[in-house]
Formats: sequence, structure tokens, C-alpha cells
Amino acid sequence: MTGDFNIRDNDWDPNYPHHSVHTEDLLTLAKSLGLDLSPPVNPGPTRFADNLRDTNSVIDLAFINPNNSGFGQHSLHPELCRPSDHVPLIIKVSINETNIDNSFWSISKDSEEEKDFIKAITDSILALDTSNITSKENLEAAAQHLADIFNEAWLSQAKKKCITKHSKEWWNHECTESLNRYRNTGDIEHWREFKSST
Repeated sequence: MTGDFNIRDNDWDPNYPHHSVHTEDLLTLAKSLGLDLSPPVNPGPTRFADNLRDTNSVIDLAFINPNNSGFGQHSLHPELCRPSDHVPLIIKVSINETNIDNSFWSISKDSEEEKDFIKAITDSILALDTSNITSKENLEAAAQHLADIFNEAWLSQAKKKCITKHSKEWWNHECTESLNRYRNTGDIEHWREFKSST
């Protein structure tokens, strides 16, 4: 878990004299995910001030599983930050060579299932009785009923799909032609055409 958390705190910035009220919440969230704050190998500011009134700060952080070999091994690269005022954090991630199949549930765009999904939700919402929402309990019941409507419609129309390293259902002949034209000519318009097709 990494990024700009926009929290200044003495815990990770020795030049900042205060503790933030948000620090405990952030650390608790990280702990719940099995992560700890990972110190960079070359500590320093991660955001450079854009005016003379402010000071450089440390607000870009990395939280890593402490048992991971990458813990405490990420580095800051201020030489790569321009035109951004944030310093890139570089973390080496080990990639498992074993193919791991993942599955997910999906409704294909513009499919009959998508039309049926939208119709089921629309019909159910139109039939939803909101005339007796006069209390918090009734409002919560109506919200739960609405959630059930979406859930039932999803379960009835979604299909299980598997992702493997060979999955490229979106790739078509036009993608191949656009990519090959870009590779052969270096023409940026062919690259844009390829990117828009993917």
C-alpha cells in the first residue's frame, strides 16, 4: 500500500515537530491489512514545496508486509520527480513465475445480460414503495431492499470468467494491425490508434 497520504507526522519526518491526529487511523488500517510502515533506504522529503513559505515534506509512504523481502528496501528518487513535485518511490516486487488463475463475475457490456440486468433494476426501483419512509428504521429497510434488488439482479445475470496469462478477450485483428504499424513506422498516431483500441 503506497501513495500520497497527505499526512505530515514526526513518525516518518524527523524535521516535522508534530504528530497528526490521522496517524493512528492510518497505522491501524495498515495493521489490519498485515502491513507496517516501510522506511526507505535513503530517507528524505517526498514532496518539494512549490513556494518559499512552505517546507519540503514527507507525505508519500510505503506500507509493506514486514515479512516481505522488500520491506525497508524501497528507495526515493528525487532525480525523477520533475515536472511533479512528488518524489517517485521505487519498490521491487517479486513476480511469481507460476501461473495463478483468477476468476471474477462479470456482465459483458452491450450484452443481453446487461439489458436484462438494467431492466430488472429499473423495474424493481419503479415498484419500490417509498411512501412509508417516515423513520430511520423504515429508511434503512428501504435501503436494504434496494441493495437486495441490485444483488439479485447481479446474481441472475453475471457470469464467471477466468483470467489467466493467456487471457486477451479484448484483443482483436485491428489491435494487431495498429500495433504492427506503430512498431514499423514509429508514428505516434499509430500508437494513439493502438492505445484507443485497447
